[in-house]
Amino acid sequence: MRKSSIASIAGVALFAAVSLLESAGAAVDDSPDTVVVTATRIPTPELQVASSITVVSADDIADRQIQTLPDLLKLVPGLNVVQTGGAGGQTSVFMRGTNSNHTKVLVDGIDVSDPSSGAFDFGQFLTQDIQKVEILRGPQSGLYGSDAIGGVINVITKSGSGPAQFGASVEAGSVDTFNQNGSMSGSVDGFRYAANLEHYHAGEMPVTPLDLLAPGERRIDDYYDNLTGSTKLGLDVTDQFDLGLVARYSDTHLRLTGDDYDTTPATPDSSQSENDTHQYYARATAHLTAFMGLLEQTVGAAYSNIRSYDSSPDNPPGDFFGDRVKFDWQGNWRMMAGQKLVLGAEHERDEISVPLSAATSTSSGYAELQSEFGGGLFSTLSLRYDDNDRFGGETTYRVAPAYVIEDTGTKLKASVGSGFKAPTLDQLYQNFPDFGFYANPNLRPESSTGYDLGFEQALALNVIRFGVTLFRNDIKNLITDNADFSSYANIGRAVTEGAESFLAYQPSRNLTWRLDYTFTQATDEIQHQELLRRPKHMGDLNVDWRATGRLQLDATVISSGSWIDGNRDFSIPRLTAPGFTTVNAAASYGLSKNWSLYGRVTNLLDRRYENPVGFLQPSLGVFAGIRTRF
Repeated sequence: MRKSSIASIAGVALFAAVSLLESAGAAVDDSPDTVVVTATRIPTPELQVASSITVVSADDIADRQIQTLPDLLKLVPGLNVVQTGGAGGQTSVFMRGTNSNHTKVLVDGIDVSDPSSGAFDFGQFLTQDIQKVEILRGPQSGLYGSDAIGGVINVITKSGSGPAQFGASVEAGSVDTFNQNGSMSGSVDGFRYAANLEHYHAGEMPVTPLDLLAPGERRIDDYYDNLTGSTKLGLDVTDQFDLGLVARYSDTHLRLTGDDYDTTPATPDSSQSENDTHQYYARATAHLTAFMGLLEQTVGAAYSNIRSYDSSPDNPPGDFFGDRVKFDWQGNWRMMAGQKLVLGAEHERDEISVPLSAATSTSSGYAELQSEFGGGLFSTLSLRYDDNDRFGGETTYRVAPAYVIEDTGTKLKASVGSGFKAPTLDQLYQNFPDFGFYANPNLRPESSTGYDLGFEQALALNVIRFGVTLFRNDIKNLITDNADFSSYANIGRAVTEGAESFLAYQPSRNLTWRLDYTFTQATDEIQHQELLRRPKHMGDLNVDWRATGRLQLDATVISSGSWIDGNRDFSIPRLTAPGFTTVNAAASYGLSKNWSLYGRVTNLLDRRYENPVGFLQPSLGVFAGIRTRF
């Protein structure tokens, strides 16, 4: 590790030590356990969940002043976030070493992945309406079907309750940043409402490395603008029956530097390319409770649509239009003390109409038995069947027991499960005859079997907590280019394995300290070499301190070891990319009950690094703003 990296971590550790000496108060009392939904599809105390899950709350987002979903996910163990430059750049997430399209992404129960590619571009998602994000790691197809080989990321947005509340914020800073946010929420006579409007703007982002430019060519900074509106509504028709609606719309504009492939290797274009995207999705639900709360049923209908327009100096303009319609039902039955049965059925249709016309449909059913046996033993067993009109049926499962010893603060956990990834519409039907490349309608799903085994330990009334989880995922039938690079084929195999560990320290209510470290080894079993863009070593250290009743301070160190990547145009298909360490700091000060000032510094040490190779990550940034709530 570089001396500067050690100095960065030492600096934050010193900040933690000083804040500890200055903070007052006794050890933290036991608090109610965090409740999570994603791991079992029903609210469950996290202590009873065997699956590896991380929860990022709205308070975490506010304390660290996180503006975009990629910046939030960079702090989660087991994830490598790769973004082509600054805000708005194409962003992929590699969970536990699996592929970037092996993660199921949900927003309030809506599958928001691209209907064509099956992947999700995290770079277009803003954070100000998020209540919490649950990141569930390991194969989860036993509950969630296709795309969940690596895991599930579930974004839950804010709901309204109580008297009307209004909020607003405005901030400005480096790279011509100017962001605004407005929100309202509340409830009246059984009607709950929440609405949020966000505008994010960054106009001068240096993304292209200077050494890639042709002699005499000037670098053109990237430009990004995002306008997002969202709402969540609920109506209690009776004490046992309620209706809900969630909706979200994003309008984004990215101006970026593409590549000129008339040269070898390719060089950055001398004029900008553009990408304009419109995304909207919505879901309506009806929820009924019967038999004195023993049976709950929810029926949902969701629609999502993505439309994008691309143009570049060297290629004709491209247009894409795709949508998804999904109907679902879930019933939760409390059979007896300690036994809950979850049953569900879904039907989904994905369709693209531009640049080609293609569609696929999947009908699914699943069952889960959640058990509490007494004496601290908990278990979850799930089974699912998906029937796709193109590739046929697929059965997946998951078993996840946990054992909690309350007297010693110990939790032992394990899980084993299977996953699969259905071929995408792109892979099945999108041809590129000009390049001699054709789709393969006979592709089979990718499949996996994975497990994890770990423990968590609490000491001194939860003042100190630590844990380690070992994981492994065997993936088969990976879809990749065939031998002559003319089409796709199921010829790949891969193994991803490693360990996730953490150490948390909370000596008072006002101070928290957490260190995470993840080791990941992802190997192509055919070529016997490391998979691209999977660092073996990643870690982060976060210190959050409420110094006074008005002053909140937060500091984060993010460090990554080296990884294997290709250069910008992959004319060099494999090279070693150097690791990096960055430091972020944030502070907020309450001027009054309703007003506060805030500011943050990103990449405090001004480290210059590329991730992926060929795309500069943001340098030192300084931002400040003001917010109000009344």
